[in-house]
Amino acid sequence: MTSYKDLGFVNTREMFKSAMAGKYAVPAYNFNNMEQLQAIIIACVETQSPVILQVSSGARKYANQILLKYMGQGAVEMMKDLAKQKGLKEIPIALHLDHGDKFELCKSCIESGFSSVMIDASHYSFEENIRITKEVVDYAHQYDVTVEGELGVLAGIEDDVVAEKTTYTRPEDVVEFVEKTGVDSLAISIGTSHGAYKFKPEQCTKNEDGVYVPPELRFDILEEIEKKIAGFPIVLHGSSSVPVEAVKIINQYGGALKDSVGIPEEQLRRATKSAVCKINIDSDGRLWMTAAIRKYMAEHPEEFDPRKYLGPARDALIAMYKHKNENVLGSAGKV
Repeated sequence: MTSYKDLGFVNTREMFKSAMAGKYAVPAYNFNNMEQLQAIIIACVETQSPVILQVSSGARKYANQILLKYMGQGAVEMMKDLAKQKGLKEIPIALHLDHGDKFELCKSCIESGFSSVMIDASHYSFEENIRITKEVVDYAHQYDVTVEGELGVLAGIEDDVVAEKTTYTRPEDVVEFVEKTGVDSLAISIGTSHGAYKFKPEQCTKNEDGVYVPPELRFDILEEIEKKIAGFPIVLHGSSSVPVEAVKIINQYGGALKDSVGIPEEQLRRATKSAVCKINIDSDGRLWMTAAIRKYMAEHPEEFDPRKYLGPARDALIAMYKHKNENVLGSAGKV
């Protein structure tokens, strides 16, 4: 058993309390490799933002769970050194399991040093969702690990998460779910979705500049949920904005991505003014990383050193994470 406290992580309890009081959201960024992890730490230290490092079950298999633990510990030490070098404050970092689907997976992550886990049993019946979520909560709370549950289903595909259609969260269910499970935060479905293909152009309208505008998030559902469980931490998954520039670069240099529209950043900023205190972003990072690599490889066909193309990819990620912290989530300067 490895305690997350020995690795230098914190759970999400105080993070969320501060975020709700300050009307911002803590960024939850997924990572799969060293360059992504470096970019997250550099961007969050330099913008002085708390951060949640997210690992999906697919990423855990890809990176190897033992290596992953020490990568996380290394990220904490890197953060401390970088903060000292720049004369900045150390930032709080949580290590979180994204979309755990079984008690056994959550238990394994807790025992290997995760400070927070998500149990997503939303695809089961309401009663079974409560039972499975409570089982995880009862185990996690013994070790002061925080737990995120989910009500409602987000459409889309991302790693091991697959759903054909969205099922919005029912506000009338949230009180019973929170009380019976004891979860520390709740992921809800109000129109966000997993992956890079969130909205097709035909699902959108066009503004006067010819830009596609997707349907607005269901802020009415969010407001009803807030009334039911006032002051309780709410989480939004599937909140990438699918930047047009990144998609254009990918396709310009040999990619074949279909047109897609993401979640407008101004809508995410509006959500942070509510009880939404954690926003998950994964696909935007994948898009910018791929765009930078494709561009570099096309412009330097003679290169074969991975550092030469992964370096620019890391720089693109740093710029994106800084932008999200400063202009979208409002988390910059909140440590």
